[in-house]
Amino acid sequence: VQLQASGGGSVQAGGSLRLACEVSGGAFSTYGMSWFRQAPGKEREFVASIRSVNTKYYGDSVKGRFTIDRDNAKNTVTLQMTSLKPEDTAVYYCAAGRPIASAISNPSLYYYWGQGTQVTVSS
Repeated sequence: VQLQASGGGSVQAGGSLRLACEVSGGAFSTYGMSWFRQAPGKEREFVASIRSVNTKYYGDSVKGRFTIDRDNAKNTVTLQMTSLKPEDTAVYYCAAGRPIASAISNPSLYYYWGQGTQVTVSS
């Protein structure tokens, strides 16, 4: 299974970006898909996760600003990021796995990872 993330870039605070992660080589619809991020010197942080279209989870720091979606026909998961803040600056990773809901923010429970895409938000 391979995950290819795209869509990162540099924006000013208050701006928006949309990340995408395309999955190949596996049964995409059977995986929970998540986004994590990691800033320099910090631990990997849970951002958002989606199981079905109607089952989504968000980290507290992004609730109300980020939206995760998936398209099982296209084997793609997206992360729409709005009202971006400088503290959102990080490398963003998509991940595939089948963690239980109570452990969805634990990166060690994910089987596959994308290569990461840099998001930089300037003030």
